[in-house]
Order: sequence, then structure tokens, then C-alpha cells
Amino acid sequence: MPEQDRPRDRGEPPDTATPRSGPAERLALNHMGSFDWNLRLGTLELDAAGLEVFDLLPEEFTGRPECLSSRVTTEDAARLDAAVSRAVHARDSSYGMYFQVHCRDGTPRWTHTQGRILRDDQGRPERVIGIVRDATSELAHSTLLRTREEDRKRQTSMVERTTQALSRAVTVDDVTAVLTGSGGLERFGADGLVLSMVEGSMLRVLALTGRSMEVLDALPRDRIDDNMPTAEVVVTQRPRFFASLKELADRYPRLRPLVKDLRIEAAAFLPLVAQAHSIGALGLFYRDRTHFTAEDRNLCLALAGIVAQSLQRAMLFDQEREFATGLQASMLPRRIPEVTGGEIAVRYHAAWSGREVGGDWYDVIPLPQGRIGVVVGDVEGHDTHAAAMMGQLRIVLRAYAAEGHAPSTVLARASQFLAELDTERFATCIYAQADLVTGDVRVVRAGHLGPLIRHTDGRTGWPNVRGGLPLGLATHFNDHEYPETRLDLVPGETLLLCTDGLVEQPGKDIGEGMDELADAVRRGPHGAAALADHLSDGLWARPGAEDDMALLLLRRAPDPGTAHAPRIHQYIHQADPEGLAEARAVLRQALYDWGASGLVDDVELVAGELLTNVLLHTEGGAVMTLEILPAPQRQDPRQVRLAVQDRSSVWPRRRTPGESATSGRGLLLIDSLATRWGVEPRGEGKSVWAEFRWPPRSGDQPEAGTGGTASS
Repeated sequence: MPEQDRPRDRGEPPDTATPRSGPAERLALNHMGSFDWNLRLGTLELDAAGLEVFDLLPEEFTGRPECLSSRVTTEDAARLDAAVSRAVHARDSSYGMYFQVHCRDGTPRWTHTQGRILRDDQGRPERVIGIVRDATSELAHSTLLRTREEDRKRQTSMVERTTQALSRAVTVDDVTAVLTGSGGLERFGADGLVLSMVEGSMLRVLALTGRSMEVLDALPRDRIDDNMPTAEVVVTQRPRFFASLKELADRYPRLRPLVKDLRIEAAAFLPLVAQAHSIGALGLFYRDRTHFTAEDRNLCLALAGIVAQSLQRAMLFDQEREFATGLQASMLPRRIPEVTGGEIAVRYHAAWSGREVGGDWYDVIPLPQGRIGVVVGDVEGHDTHAAAMMGQLRIVLRAYAAEGHAPSTVLARASQFLAELDTERFATCIYAQADLVTGDVRVVRAGHLGPLIRHTDGRTGWPNVRGGLPLGLATHFNDHEYPETRLDLVPGETLLLCTDGLVEQPGKDIGEGMDELADAVRRGPHGAAALADHLSDGLWARPGAEDDMALLLLRRAPDPGTAHAPRIHQYIHQADPEGLAEARAVLRQALYDWGASGLVDDVELVAGELLTNVLLHTEGGAVMTLEILPAPQRQDPRQVRLAVQDRSSVWPRRRTPGESATSGRGLLLIDSLATRWGVEPRGEGKSVWAEFRWPPRSGDQPEAGTGGTASS
């Protein structure tokens, strides 16, 4: 029996329940309307809920699709027609799309339509039935989600970029450079930044960046117990957010005079906490912000946490670095003694790897008879053991040298000492004994880079210095031969000793580094200290320079003579093929500068004979000196003196060559060109000199007779 025909019991209450709603009512309750579009007749049926979606009155609807054009824009209508056309021709069964309806009051309403295409037996479309609904709230919710998703991605990107930038920061200076450098504020999404660090009971500002932030420089250093935002967050370890300047000034009266000059709208002060300890505070300032959401606060705290971890890691690195450099400095000489007749400059640069301590060292040793010893060395390894060995080796080598031993003996004994330490380490070293009065330099090296000499005219050269095995290895192989190489350091020349850290770079050949060093020395200033600074600023600051570096410069004092008696010196190395030509060029230039151009040909010819004789018949180089000698009892200079000094004890002797002889005429040539000439003993060698009369001035009569006399 149907329910409506069932008789009601006598005590049963009447049925007062709400009648069930049909499909149309349910659609209307959900802001949905239905439509039936007859494609053959071109008619459109739209129920009351559908008319409400399009904001049309029943009397405004004509039953034709064109009637909806007053509510749908031309662009959306074209898109809707295109979607229907694609579905029809592709034999799809349905379609759907979003479009906008403009209500009668002008407000836009997002609408969604979903249609089903009905076809006849031959597959031809006949009708489209479907629904239209108000999708404004749906899309608003989606837009909110998209906005939140974009904000989340932006915040994630800020954290990732900040983490990546700070991951490369090693020292505290590196951290501040990341915060204040290019892109620093953008990574934090702020317009200003202040970084403070706890130092005892005070807060020191490490970084300050952003427009108008310079006004905060007027504030004195904060005490941790001061009523200031940075001090408060350090003590409480809780952040403070201020959405207005008035709120900030009311809370901290000391900031009130500065607030008017701060072109900001909001600020966040964040504690920097590492391992439960406050190590500083971070202040972020914003121009176009009026509030802080929960996501904004969490982002600020995340960024502060990253900065705190990086800052703590950098502080530990700096402490280890200070320990390493302090240990290294304690092993090096505390002061460099002053030397007579020259100047010495030293520089040391530690490695860039935390507590790694290198074994590079330098030393200057006073020796008997006014000589000095200079040494540069490098112990294998980069650790405290290498530094300790370096300290012992430096002291031992200094003691052996101070006893007056020859350079070869000094290194041989140092090698024996290193071997007796029972260690697997070895050391390279270069040691030179120099007499700055005579310019005599004796050099020995043990597996080390040779010396570089800068000449008075700016030229540089790497003299061929024979060497032996590194210290320690020489004893292991029972080979203690360290041959000495004798060099002449003329007045004004500079001897450079260094460790390989100054010329070696990752990925480059050591020859390239040696060329760069020679070029830097060539272009540098003349003074030893100024040249050392020039090399420090240029070579030690280059990328990839991470090894220890020790540098020692010994410059013999220049000897320019006086205004009335100028003097030049030039060293000609035996293995330098261009030295003779350069010496002649120096002579010509000096004589022209002194106003004695009339003597250029004679002096150059005599100098060529003397220098060639030294280079051909001795085993070393020559030192050439050219000077002006004032005439006796007169102020005007009247003599030019040329002297060539070598290390040979064999004196030149006059010969009478035959007509077909190809040599033996040098002294005859000197005798005919010079006013007088002679030979003088000079320590282990001799000096051959020749004097030339100053060219006569206009009106003067040349003196008769120019014969030469050999004297000693």
C-alpha cells in the first residue's frame, strides 16, 4: 500500500515535516541553474536559478542565446562559442569553462558552465543541456590558496638564497659582507638591516645597511641592560615586532629623536641564539609594511636562526684562526735587526684554512765581520707539528750561522739535525750570507726556489743558483753537498727570497707564477718596505692564494755619489747574453745625463773591452762602476772614472800581438783612449779602472799627451 494511502493510527500526530525539495530546488540552493539549448531551433530554456546566475529578470529573457550578450563580455562570449564548437566538431560528449558575468550594478561575477551534448542516431548534435553556477567564492578561495602558495614559495626562496649565501661565509667579516653586500637586503625582503654582536656586557654594531640607516650611527654602544630593542631581545631571547614608528618610539624613548629621520614604517628585532646562548641581535626595517602576519614572523625567525648559526660558525673559525696565527707568529722573529748599508723588509701571510698552521719562516741573522745572513724556508705540512719543527729548525740554523760556518756547512748541519728529530718531515730552505760593504753574496739552497734580483735599472733576473736536496732528505740519502753560488749585489739592487706560496696557484704552472712575481717586482717601487707592500697587496690578494707565504727583501743602499760627483753601478752576470748590451746603454745614458756626451764612444769602447775580458776569461760576472771625479782643488768635475771589478786574481798583462793575431790588443786600446788606467786588488779579486778627461768647454785648449800608465 502506498504510504499516502495508509490509514493513520488514531494516536499518531499529523505529518508536519517539510516537503522534500526536488532537483531544481536543490540546484537553486547551491546557486546553480539549468539550461536546455536546442541547437536546431536556436532556442534556449533557462530556469529561474539560471536567470539569477545571469542576474536577469524573467521579462528580460527572450529565450534566445543572444539575450545573454548583455551580461557576458564579447571576449568571454567568443571563448564560450569556441569551446562549444570544439566539443561539437571533436564529437566530445561534454565541455566546461569559466567566464565572467557583469551584474546590473556593474560588479563582476565568476560563472562556470558545464554542458552535455546530445546527438541523434547519425551523431549530429541536437541539444545541449547543462548547468550554470556562481563560482565567485570558489575562485576567490582558489586565489587565496594561490596567493598563499606564492607567498610560501617566496619565503622558501628567501630562506634558500640566504642559506646558500651564508654557507660560503667563513669569517665574521664574510658574514657581514653577505648581509650588507649586493643582494643582501633583497634576500631578507627588507629595506634596512642592523646586525649587533654581544661583546661582554656590550652590544657592538657589526653591520648597518639601508637608506637612512646611517642615522643609527649616532647611537652609542648599547649595554645589554639598556632599554633598547636589540638589548631587550638579547636578554629575553624573544623577538619584537613593531608595525609603526610611533609604537617603536613610545616603547623606546631613546629612539624618538631618530625616528623622524628613519624613512621606515615597520621594524622587527630578532635575537640571534646559538646553542641556547644569545650571541647578538638582528634588526630588519621595512618601508611599505603595516602589519606582520604569522607567516611573516616565522620567516623572520627562520632568517635570524640562519644568521645566528653562520655567525657562531664564523666566530669559532676566527678564534681558531687567531690561535693558529698567534702560534705561527710566536715562532717567527719578533723584530728584524737594522743593517748598515742596506735595508731589509719581511712579510708573512698565513694560510686560509682554519687551524692549519704552515711551516714557512724567515730570519735575519747578524754575522761576524759586519755580514748578515738571510734565510727563508718551508717545512712540509700544515699543522702544529710543522710549526713546531719550523721553530726548532729556525733556532738551530740561526745558531749554526752565528758560529761563523760557511753557508754550505750551515745547511748540512741543519739537515743532520732535522734527520735526528726522527720525523718523516723534510724542509726546503734558501740561505744567503751577504756583505753589504762589498756586495758579495754567497747563496745555498736546499730544494727551494732560487732568489730573484732586481737591478738598479728595474730589470729582474733569476740567477742560476745550484742547489742540494731538501733538509732531512739529504741526510737520508747521505748527500750533504750544498754548493755555494757567489753573486754580486751592486748598490741599489734588491735580493728577493720567498716560499713557493707566492708563485704557486692551483691549476697554473709554477713558471707562470714566477713570471708574475718578476713582473710585479719590475713594476714596483724601489724601497724594500714599499716593494714588500706592493707584492703583498698584489700577489697575496689574488684568487686561489691559500698557501702560507714568506717573503724577504734585502736591498743594498744605492750609491748615487753627490751632485758634483754622481756614480752608477751595474752588475753583468756571466750567463746573461744581453747584459753587455744593457751595460753599454746604461753608460751612454749616464754620460748624456751628466753632460759628457763627448766621451760616449771612448768610454763605451773601453767598457766593452774590459767586460768582454771578464766574461771570457773568468768564472763569474763583473761589477761596472762609472763615476765623475772632481778635479783637484777645483769645483768643476774634470775626470770620468770607469771601473770593472771581477773575482779573478789574474791581472791583465800587456802583450805585443803579431800582425795576424786576433787578440792581445785590448790594453793597447785602453792605453790609447784613457787618460790613465790601472789595476787594484779588491779582496778576492781585482778592479781594472780607466779615467777619461772631461770634454773641454768652448775656448779651452786640449792638453797635450794622453798616454796611460798601469798602476796598482
